[in-house]
Parts: sequence; C-alpha cells; structure tokens
Amino acid sequence: MRTKKSNKPRIGETLVRVGAMTEAQVREVLYIQREKYNFEKMFGEIALELQLVDQETIEKILSGAYFPPKNSA
Repeated sequence: MRTKKSNKPRIGETLVRVGAMTEAQVREVLYIQREKYNFEKMFGEIALELQLVDQETIEKILSGAYFPPKNSA
C-alpha cells in the first residue's frame, strides 16, 4: 500500500518563505506541538495562539494562495 505524499510544502516552510515567520519561530511551534500536544494540535492553531502569525495568513496558505501553480518555471 502506498502512502500519499503532498507536493505542497509544509505550512511552516511556507510561512518562512513568505516572511510571515522565522525559522526559529517555526522550530518553537514544532517543539510545542510535539512536547505539549503530542501532535494532537495543528501547527496553525499553535502559531495563532502564540500570536506569531494572523488568521488571514494561515487561511491564505491553507487555501493554496501561496503555492506556485504546477508546471511553473
């Protein structure tokens, strides 16, 4: 059985790429996600709670607004 892999970058990678978060902030959220919530809370929820990013930015990323179209050069 094959597992599906998404071609989309992870949300933290995209937040760094668009300048909404630093790599250190992403690492902080990932640490909290793993240690405090055992991966039961989503990255975006934690980033919002920590006020590292706003709801609009998360929604744009989740909607695909920041992803380049397929076959782009």
